[in-house]
Amino acid sequence: MPAPAARPSPPVAVTRAGAAVSHAAAVLTRLRRARLFHPAGRSFAGEVTIWGTGGPPTGVALLDEPGRYPATVRLSKGVSTPGSWPDVLGLAVRLHPDDGRPFDLLVSSSGAPPVLRAMPLPRRRFAGTYSTIMPLHAGRRRLWLAALADPDSADLGRSLTAVAAATRTDEPRLVLAVASAVGPWRPFGQVSIGTQLSARQDATLAFDPIGNLPAGLRAAGPLTWLRVQTYRGSRRARGADVQSGGSLGATV
Repeated sequence: MPAPAARPSPPVAVTRAGAAVSHAAAVLTRLRRARLFHPAGRSFAGEVTIWGTGGPPTGVALLDEPGRYPATVRLSKGVSTPGSWPDVLGLAVRLHPDDGRPFDLLVSSSGAPPVLRAMPLPRRRFAGTYSTIMPLHAGRRRLWLAALADPDSADLGRSLTAVAAATRTDEPRLVLAVASAVGPWRPFGQVSIGTQLSARQDATLAFDPIGNLPAGLRAAGPLTWLRVQTYRGSRRARGADVQSGGSLGATV
């Protein structure tokens, strides 16, 4: 059997552009002395329960098949506005499947209707709709993933301080859901937010929403390329490793 053809190298101009974007992100991160994106946040141990998708399967086993996984959860503010001021809020969830390959889901505050799920929207409350903003691809289909407010859960409040306080008295939950570009959200699981991690653990966490995707799901498009370069530069400037920053040890 012939050996598979080598993957072509990217054009020199693309390589140089990527290096320039990554370097700029690293410089800005050093000047900020914190993450380039969502610098203010709180991290927690958690658990993700997958019920499975109702209706047509997505073709992604991790979303379609029931399971329960330990998780690392981070809630954050995009530009670090004070207290309960409006901001683009962020939720990062790292699932730790049995195969040892983490799944990083990063979503931002957005609207629930189709026309708004692709737009980051500032808000005050941490319980609400979070969307991947950009679609992910499962085969030829485009999917949006989301975390939605659970009406039966303890409230997360309007500040990071309130979020941390809520986890000390209860285990707040958000509902995980999937949708097409125009279809309704279909719940497939939930994320439970548990014990708060230390400030040191929060500082070393480094998520990768492009590289850490489950089998059958991929990111594509020019904005994906831009995110890869900026995240890489920010991680390098912080000295953070995407795998060691909570891939296993932070929740075990």
